Amino acid sequence: MLRSSLFLLTLGLTASAFAQNKPTTTPDPLITKMVEEVSEKNLRDDVDKLVSFGTRHTLSDTKSKKRGIGAARNWVEDEFKKYSKASGGRLKVEQDTFTVKPDGRRINRPVLMANVMATLPGTDPADKRIFVVSGHIDSRVSDVMNATADAPGANDDGSGTVAVMELARVMSKQQFPATIIFVAVQGEEQGLYGSTHMAKRAKAENWELVAMLNNDIMGNSTGHDPEIKNTTQLRVFSEGVPANETPDEAKVRRTLSSENDSPSRQLARYIRTITKNHVAGHEVVLEYRPDRFLRGGDHTPFNQQGFTAIRFSEVNEDFRHQHQDLRTENGEEYGDYAKFMDFAYLRKNTGVNLATLANLALAPAAPTNVGVLTAKLTNRTELQWEAPKAGEKPAGYYVLMRETSAPEWQQKFFVTDTKADLPHSKDNFIFGVVSVDAEGHESLPVLPKPVR
Repeated sequence: MLRSSLFLLTLGLTASAFAQNKPTTTPDPLITKMVEEVSEKNLRDDVDKLVSFGTRHTLSDTKSKKRGIGAARNWVEDEFKKYSKASGGRLKVEQDTFTVKPDGRRINRPVLMANVMATLPGTDPADKRIFVVSGHIDSRVSDVMNATADAPGANDDGSGTVAVMELARVMSKQQFPATIIFVAVQGEEQGLYGSTHMAKRAKAENWELVAMLNNDIMGNSTGHDPEIKNTTQLRVFSEGVPANETPDEAKVRRTLSSENDSPSRQLARYIRTITKNHVAGHEVVLEYRPDRFLRGGDHTPFNQQGFTAIRFSEVNEDFRHQHQDLRTENGEEYGDYAKFMDFAYLRKNTGVNLATLANLALAPAAPTNVGVLTAKLTNRTELQWEAPKAGEKPAGYYVLMRETSAPEWQQKFFVTDTKADLPHSKDNFIFGVVSVDAEGHESLPVLPKPVR
């Protein structure tokens, strides 16, 4: 109470003015409703349909209407078009094709690949922000070059693909100021080709890409040991040091010891908080690694291009049902079948994605030019920033604060100005600033840079 009172006095606000201006802290009922609309049955039916194509290997058949990657891509495109029709045509559907040449590794001939995209344009012409959510449509067995054997790919990554489809179905019925792209990328198993193509396209076309959510292997709650079951947690992986960090940025990072405060780490923390508010009984576990140990995924190319991106994965992976030939060995069944998935768990994980995307796309853009003033040697912290350059005007801003050793934000203070003078030392705390609207939708945090 003492800290809050001091903060209000510092800003020249009375307690009544503070309470009057503060945005609602109640979870948005529209977002809660959308999370509830996610259908476990749809997720199950869509996985079964993907499995029915036999294999979705990137080098498999593209001519058949019933088997192979081509048939699977076309089916996802057709489903997106159904959602588009239900949305009044607002959802824009396409297959973004590109050719990959032999790489001497996992591509042995020229291959025409395609990312199946459904774009929900933002309703505010001045708001150019884009949010991307992905899963990879391709599958494989033990031999990564085996393009003919059945490769069900139910969980890897049918789970991510159908989650993206269900998100498009539910969210395309609503309107958001910013743009959301739902995409099933191809070529992950052969070398992240689809996501690399998309990330490079985003960079070349100067997309204002704020966040990318990658869903890969997130539909099974039971690991190799059947007695170990986790239906209440989802892992989020995020890079610490940005992959495209410049020497000047590295110097600032080392000076501030901010390696745990990269944009992707801020996104991960944001997701954890949103999940607490919108997905009852579920928890996002922060994993401070770019991906699982010595492994990678479709968020990686986005990180490499300088974008904020994370990966979702289940807590208990069962490696008998990943990248395996279909067989029974020593009494154990191997293969990525739908029967080994937990669709109630997948439904909750899909809800995590939805709540995150909806809050981000409804929120104002983040503040710009956020700085901490360093001209004076004091035990206070003076912050300043500028309003977003375009889009909705924020109702105000939250200044976030945590101890340097704390993994998550511990306090937040609301201000309507674009500056703050806090009775807390910048030596002892880490600060961030977010934009917020009257309904409580918050942007991603921006850490201040030292300015004089």
